Amino acid sequence: MSRTPSRLLAVASVAALGLGVIGIAGPASAGTAPVVTRAALDPALVAGRGASVNFLEQEAENAATNGTVIGPDRTAYTLPAEASGRKAVRLQPGQYVEFTLPAAANAVTVRYSIPDSPNGGGIRAPLNVTVNGGGKKTMTLTSEYAWLYNQYPFTNDPQADLLHSDWWITECACVPAFTTPTPVITKPFRPMHFYDEERLLLGRTYQAGAKVRLTAPKGTAAAWTVVDLLDSELVQAPHVNLLASNVLLFGADPTGKKDSAKAFEKAIAIARLARLKVYVPPGTYQVNRHIIVDNVTIEGAGNWYTKIKGKEVALNPPAPDGSVHTGVGFYGKDAADGGSRNVHLSGFSIEGDVRERIDTDQVNAIGGAMSDSTISGLHIRHTKVGLWFDGPMTNTKVTDNIVVDQIADALNFHIGVTNSLVRNNFIRNTGDDGLAMWSETTANTGNTFDRNTVQTPTLANGIAIYGGTDNTVSRNLIADPIREGSGIQVGSRFGAVAFGGKLSITDNTVVRAGTYELNWNIGLGAIWIYALEKNIDADIRVTGDHYLDSTYNAIMMVSEWTVKDLYSITNVHFKDVRVDGTGTSVLSARVKGGASFENVDARNVGAVGINNCGSFNFPPTGSEFGVTDLGGNDGGGTTGPWLAAWELPNTITCDDRPPVVVPPAPSQW
Repeated sequence: MSRTPSRLLAVASVAALGLGVIGIAGPASAGTAPVVTRAALDPALVAGRGASVNFLEQEAENAATNGTVIGPDRTAYTLPAEASGRKAVRLQPGQYVEFTLPAAANAVTVRYSIPDSPNGGGIRAPLNVTVNGGGKKTMTLTSEYAWLYNQYPFTNDPQADLLHSDWWITECACVPAFTTPTPVITKPFRPMHFYDEERLLLGRTYQAGAKVRLTAPKGTAAAWTVVDLLDSELVQAPHVNLLASNVLLFGADPTGKKDSAKAFEKAIAIARLARLKVYVPPGTYQVNRHIIVDNVTIEGAGNWYTKIKGKEVALNPPAPDGSVHTGVGFYGKDAADGGSRNVHLSGFSIEGDVRERIDTDQVNAIGGAMSDSTISGLHIRHTKVGLWFDGPMTNTKVTDNIVVDQIADALNFHIGVTNSLVRNNFIRNTGDDGLAMWSETTANTGNTFDRNTVQTPTLANGIAIYGGTDNTVSRNLIADPIREGSGIQVGSRFGAVAFGGKLSITDNTVVRAGTYELNWNIGLGAIWIYALEKNIDADIRVTGDHYLDSTYNAIMMVSEWTVKDLYSITNVHFKDVRVDGTGTSVLSARVKGGASFENVDARNVGAVGINNCGSFNFPPTGSEFGVTDLGGNDGGGTTGPWLAAWELPNTITCDDRPPVVVPPAPSQW
């Protein structure tokens, strides 16, 4: 979605490209035992939360290597900050990192970063993969879909001047266009979105204990190769459907050399007439435009085997919707044309060619309006948004998908999406919100985001709810937001309708969240409730959440400075919440209104438990934000109990930018 920065006074510094890291030199022991994690955590800490996936995750910093461990670092614009768990391994040419398989596997996914080209656009470089010293295969790594720079909506050019010289710039604490002398901005300015990932079938099954070695070969074009993690998986045999409308019968090319869009459309037309499914066998199929789907089932052989891949194509003139490009995607009909129904997509991958962010472009993997539909078992990467739905539409289920390496969101319910479910999806490395419900002009109602994993959004939030009525966010695992966002945001912004009914936020785990907001020069919370355009007064229930290792606050409730006396946040209730580690407070209140707390337990709290600024008018009657203690609120940190009697109901305890105390790693409660 379109974003414009707040123009509040802020001062910040940008880490130099490739710096801001702590290095620990190898070599590590060649006998390193496998350490399986989920979002770089002990899986026991997140049992029952997040997506259940077919792969096992291993962080490179836990593997054997003669490279260098970088991190931990949470400073935006640095390589470790965007790594899972905020650590990774940097290899020079000739160096390796070696993982021990924790279970039988015949496929691996490597998350990595390599340098950009000097003038932008990326490079390609090899990465050798061996198992037990043999079976050598070579991955081709690329930085063509990484490395964005500058201000929103970003550029691929590392030498570009400011995209918006009339925006406030924290690095100079000024508006450059109105500042004399004109400040010098270090280039490349604000590098980000460093990582990509690549999948590889190993050609045979290796048993637990096998050693998978990743080596940056001597002579590689990459001056360095950073490996973040390895996912290992036992991929099942391809799915076959002989009683279907097979795209090969209509001229589809499984080698990817010829465009297969027309063949797909013919297969879909016959399938609808004959009431058959469409089957896409193993292969790579080139599709360079949208395939419109309605009342059809399309299934592949599995997302490791059936790959639908497209080039981004310039449109001249632009499309009526403002798109200046098109590309591969499966789209329901526009809602204005009645939308689509009974669409079922499963078992294939969609790989786009999107390298820049143009908000008017419809270059998403899945789009349009689809009611009474299902999207399951897809692997999506290198599109603008994985799944962007423009309603009204209803009763759509998005389950068991993997969405990675997006320029913007992984999924967005936009305008009047109702009674729909997003469950058990794995999301990593988005360029904007991982999962969003954006009720622009019309409320999204009765939807659920349940048991999804969202990792390393490079901008904005893991999960964001912008307005709407009677929605639920439950049992999700959210980790490592990088910049200007939180694990969970509840926001009155972007023209969203008011919140109504009940918003349930239940049994989620958020780890290493609470990022730095560069426009405000403050730290955000693991959960961030933000009244920018309207009051937030719906019944908001936050129950059973765990906020682990929060960089700043666990909970932030705030209004923007220019509207601080206009809007309030009320009727928010926190119950049965655990807070394990905050850099600053459990609650930072920067708005008028109030919230209640019951059985909220905290430990390793780095500052005063409640940082209560209210709306910064500091009346003699106390803060404009009230805290209601419903009992059972235990624990605290360096300054004593997090919720002390002297703080109630509205003691002013305002420290605008408290010092950060790094908490210990989270552990069993």
